[in-house]
Amino acid sequence: MFSNFANVWTIVALARDLKPGKPLSLRIAGERVVFFRDASGKAAALIDRCPHRGVALSLGRVDKGEIECPFHGWRFDGDGCNRHVPWNPDAKRENLGAVALPVREMEGLLWLYTGFSPDREPQPSETFTLPGLAVCAQSVVWNVHWTRAMENMLDMPHLPFVHRKTIGKDARRLIGGRMDVAWEDRPYGGRISAAIDGVARPGALEYRFPNVMELFIDPPGKLLRLMVACIPEDDRTSRLLLLTMRSFARSPLLDPVFRLLNRRIAREDQAIVESSLPGEVPPSGEEASVRTDAPTLAFRRIYRKRLLGSVAERPRAPLLDAPTD
Repeated sequence: MFSNFANVWTIVALARDLKPGKPLSLRIAGERVVFFRDASGKAAALIDRCPHRGVALSLGRVDKGEIECPFHGWRFDGDGCNRHVPWNPDAKRENLGAVALPVREMEGLLWLYTGFSPDREPQPSETFTLPGLAVCAQSVVWNVHWTRAMENMLDMPHLPFVHRKTIGKDARRLIGGRMDVAWEDRPYGGRISAAIDGVARPGALEYRFPNVMELFIDPPGKLLRLMVACIPEDDRTSRLLLLTMRSFARSPLLDPVFRLLNRRIAREDQAIVESSLPGEVPPSGEEASVRTDAPTLAFRRIYRKRLLGSVAERPRAPLLDAPTD
């Protein structure tokens, strides 16, 4: 399960996207996952597959904190325990559970663990703990492997070419100079900064393992951050959750303005990144690289060392409760 993206915490949605009494269906690294709120209001996540006949639980309803399969009415709680099997009062329900996954709500985000036994909790950016910030969010879907989307988010040299009319406009006049890009290892991933002809460029990037980029823009005396979570849906599709956090212009009425700019920037990237071949980032030696590719090469090393080849082992449990002859 969760091939090549197993045993990590990933942001999957905003916590407010998970409404009481309504299932939320998402696809994460090739697996269908259904989220819902249990009887206490706590977020729960199950593999979106009924153990009876394999149908999507997300097509059913949530009632009193339990999700009901739309096919035969089997009901499951937030831990995946079977609470009811219609027409079969003698069913051994302890053997008929769904597959539950660890899920957390932290700093307004919904996190999923792509495995079964996390050894640590999610590590949100410290930006979320700062007071007085307005946060707006949106999602876009790219037809590309998530690793291509992720390394694009960590790549500074492309800005004056791909984003020549938006965030790269200022850098175009400096194209003739020498760019130096620094990668600093951090416990959460890495920090990226750049200088042109020895003059530090404003802002910085942070890579937060496994799949988050945070851009520090911060005008004088203000805070402005853009965070992108590159969420794999499958080997050919990625969902990007774009979060803008700001200490100014905090009225929700201004959120559409920030979303419009983010959407425009994302579209500039999308067509370029979707054209990449092969779809998944290859070993570093299979593509030509130069000095300014240090951050993307660092990401590739992390991906190949910590994620590529990873799988989550599903807990073994009886799947049948059939009568004996």
